[in-house]
Amino acid sequence: MLGFLKNPIVVTAEINMNLLALTAMGLISRLRGLSYPRAVVFDEVYYGQFVSLYMKRIFFVDDSGPPFGHMLLALGGYLGGFDGNFLWNRIGAENSLITQSRFMLLESILIFFILLAVLSYLKFYNSQSYSSFSGSWWFWLLLTGVACSCAVGVKYMGLFTYMLLLVITGLHFWHMIGDQTLSNVSLMCHFLARGLALIIIPVTMYLSFFYVHLALLYRSGPHDQIMTSAFQASLEGGLARITQGQPLEVAYGSQITLRNVLGKPMQCWLHSHKNTYPIRYENGRGSSHQQQVTCYPFKDVNNWWIVKDPGMQQLVVSNPPRPVRHGHIVQLVHGITTRYLNTHDVAAPLSPHSQEVSCYIDYNISMPAQNLWRVEIVNRESDTDVWKTILSEVRFVHVNTSAVLKLSGASLPEWGYRQLEVVGEKLSKGYHQSMVWNVEEHRYGKSQEQKEREVELHSPTQMDISKNLSFMAKFAELQWKILTLKNEDTEHKYSSSALDWITMDTNIAYWLHPTSGAQIHLIGNVLTWASANVATLVYMCLSLWYLVRRRRRIYDIPEDAWQLWVSAGGICVGGWAVNYLPFFLMEKTLFLYHYLPALTFQILLIPIVLQHLSNHLCRSLLPKSMFSALIVAWFSSVYLVYCTFSPVTYGEPSLSVAELKDLRWKDSWNILIRKR
Repeated sequence: MLGFLKNPIVVTAEINMNLLALTAMGLISRLRGLSYPRAVVFDEVYYGQFVSLYMKRIFFVDDSGPPFGHMLLALGGYLGGFDGNFLWNRIGAENSLITQSRFMLLESILIFFILLAVLSYLKFYNSQSYSSFSGSWWFWLLLTGVACSCAVGVKYMGLFTYMLLLVITGLHFWHMIGDQTLSNVSLMCHFLARGLALIIIPVTMYLSFFYVHLALLYRSGPHDQIMTSAFQASLEGGLARITQGQPLEVAYGSQITLRNVLGKPMQCWLHSHKNTYPIRYENGRGSSHQQQVTCYPFKDVNNWWIVKDPGMQQLVVSNPPRPVRHGHIVQLVHGITTRYLNTHDVAAPLSPHSQEVSCYIDYNISMPAQNLWRVEIVNRESDTDVWKTILSEVRFVHVNTSAVLKLSGASLPEWGYRQLEVVGEKLSKGYHQSMVWNVEEHRYGKSQEQKEREVELHSPTQMDISKNLSFMAKFAELQWKILTLKNEDTEHKYSSSALDWITMDTNIAYWLHPTSGAQIHLIGNVLTWASANVATLVYMCLSLWYLVRRRRRIYDIPEDAWQLWVSAGGICVGGWAVNYLPFFLMEKTLFLYHYLPALTFQILLIPIVLQHLSNHLCRSLLPKSMFSALIVAWFSSVYLVYCTFSPVTYGEPSLSVAELKDLRWKDSWNILIRKR
């Protein structure tokens, strides 16, 4: 029974020494002095704050991209015992790839998943010729989809490589269609497998990133204000604490605050106060001298309005309440001054093509009140929908002039306390979010007397009605905010253009020691950078030469070598192009680190070109020997440049002023020289 033990058990293993050596060199170059400097470096000030917010479960929005990369950084912090209690506001007053990978930044994570996706697809493609639908075939195909979703989940730049792989997959499948040895059923199975692995799984994983993100960040935080009232009310604390227990249905007699849905240039609420518009503006135009109506960016008792039935005098909710529905006519009474929201054919103060909005004061002149408004629920499901707190997005259409209550976004002068202008915009077929409002705070009015009502307006509500959003509703809103949120800072000291990247005419100072000259820069290895550009140029020129010659039926290299040249080189050049060229179309602040994914593909092209030149252009012993000697010299030069710039890669040792000036190989580089 135990006879098999008589035979020796042999275990064999193949070790790729080149891969092992490269891995060791990569680890040493990145882990060397990893704890230095003990300071926040460049964009770590942002990502560190996000990690702290994850630890405290506080909601935030980062317009740089999806949350997966942030969650990986937070996972590292969690495993390291970080509790989120650290102040991330003090920044220390190839080489670029090494620098970027040593800090809490996202580009290295992005590059890892991009390269994993490419490697997995190549493994999958190579296994297809001998083991379709085998375990390894499925493993590499599924890993391709997972890596693509992770790359996109870290930064939207990952979408470029994902689309490249989808195009390559489509081309390979197109060639499979022409293979007569494959049946229709087999082709359909191949198509469905690729659709599952490269589309369905990545989309599902992408949604799961947001699901985990939102599940972790359930507390109110500093970025709540850019989200809708419904989103804010779904978070613990903040607005949820204020609006907890509000009545759901708006009724005649309801006391409400109205928040503009646009949220730009800042969140604000419909507001009025006792001050009136100037009789004449600075440009000589006249006004109605009525009570000002503005949009105010802070919580205030003057933000409260009462929904009144035009046919009745009472300002309290009846029993039972009479809900307001889509299409109903209402009057909006300012809670503190008891004046009615009004608009008329008088030009707005800063938007003369729109109507002035005011609270009507009867001056006993020929200017009658025009204070009837039709409620239109924009996101209604039917024409009988009830106006709901937080959930309903409404427009107020003026009955007399068909003007729509709108936030213009302009800031009023001193007489308007720099508050935002509200106007009446003539009704058009479409609508903009600046014309849409939602009820944020809401109570059922009970006091008919003004003094009692003012006390009531200051008091909280107690009724308990949940307004939780579904995951898909929160995902759609958060996704839209990430895609449309624009950073106000369009210029930065170290911003650059995409043209500067190819020749590395720019750098970024990441850290400067407060006393010595030690500093860290994002600056590339000049020789590696130039070699990558030369390899790209050689590849494109050789490819064009081969194509022209092949058109003339002249085949300079074997067919298998040509296919390898086209596929391997094509992926590298394609990866460089799709990760670089789109930046010429982007209206955003650009930095050198945006080029690193494209540079990675260029660097991968270098050994492909060198191998091709050695195998097919250096055919005799002497040229091969000379070529090998050149490769050794090139490697030595790359290492020499790496050592030369290592002080500004690792931040140590500190250099003298003369040594720092010697590192300024280009006049456009900003090497920091401390003045003494």
